[in-house]
Amino acid sequence: MSGVWGNRLKLSIFGESHGKGIGVVIDGLPAGIELDLDFINKEMKRRAPGNKRISTSRKEKDEFNIISGYFNNKATGSPICCMIENTNQKSKDYESIRYIMRPGHADYTGNIKYLGANDYRGGGHFSGRLTAPLVFAGAIAKQILLKKKIVIGSHIKSIGNINDDTFNLTNIGSKELEEIIKKEFPVIDDYKGREMKEAIIKAKEDKDSLGGVIETAIVNLQAGVGEPFFDSIESNIAHMLFSIPGVKGVEFGKGFDITKMKGSEANDKFYIEKGNIKTDTNNNGGINGGISNGMPIIFNTAFKPTPSIGKKQRTVDLSKDENIEFSIKGRHDPCIVPRALVVVESVSAIALLDLIIERNGMSWIV
Repeated sequence: MSGVWGNRLKLSIFGESHGKGIGVVIDGLPAGIELDLDFINKEMKRRAPGNKRISTSRKEKDEFNIISGYFNNKATGSPICCMIENTNQKSKDYESIRYIMRPGHADYTGNIKYLGANDYRGGGHFSGRLTAPLVFAGAIAKQILLKKKIVIGSHIKSIGNINDDTFNLTNIGSKELEEIIKKEFPVIDDYKGREMKEAIIKAKEDKDSLGGVIETAIVNLQAGVGEPFFDSIESNIAHMLFSIPGVKGVEFGKGFDITKMKGSEANDKFYIEKGNIKTDTNNNGGINGGISNGMPIIFNTAFKPTPSIGKKQRTVDLSKDENIEFSIKGRHDPCIVPRALVVVESVSAIALLDLIIERNGMSWIV
């Protein structure tokens, strides 16, 4: 099982949804970096379930305990190890369905790959619960980037068939991102946000679920960041995004819609303004050849509907080798998108920081 990621900045995540705890080890941060624990706490709370009507009723405080690598408010230079205790498990909910392969989950594939030894409770190591330590690591990366005025922000672009407005691809600013991050339900159009929440509640009442798309922007990033071919900006960010449970698609700039344009329409033409080189459009999402061009980095992340639903579904019982019908019980999000925004931002911050260190060296972040 691959739980390690990164080149200069290395992460290792550990734990299971219903185990004693989950956590992350961060290796590669130089000594002397001050950590704002209040900022980390705010980021953790953005991921935690807050609205019972549109999220899971499982209550986890996600209080983190920094075990090593942190002393007198600063990183010591040794690996930072963070542990987050699991306190609200209901593991007995899963004992009766140990051999029932839940549709849309990793029960079957995990059982086959790990010879039946995987922790099946709550999805084990495949659970979205493992995104909590990623948010911890991402909050540290965000702090470092913010000191350089690099801001990462997201909004809910769509839930089901309900669409929010989109970011201005060429003129999105840090203040706009900072304001939308503060919202309880981060959308540009609050009316559309109310429609989305109503749709999520309706799906929950129908014992069903919804998916959606998150649009993310990274602003104030200098040109020249990215390591083609295999560590381009798209490669690194997409690698991390696809590690988030439930992600099924990622597109940069205009994404698949750019295929409908002619070259003369798709190309972002350059111009100089007050000594700064910009483009009049941003169809390529601020990236050329896998390298940042100084324009905002824009990308969309698609999440599938939560697979844990109360409707009856066809599946198999491995203990009896027979086809069955069953419905999933327990505490589950009818839509994971609202809680996933901070996760998307966090893994993007980690991927971006790793690339910047690769280009500028460790001295850039001290």
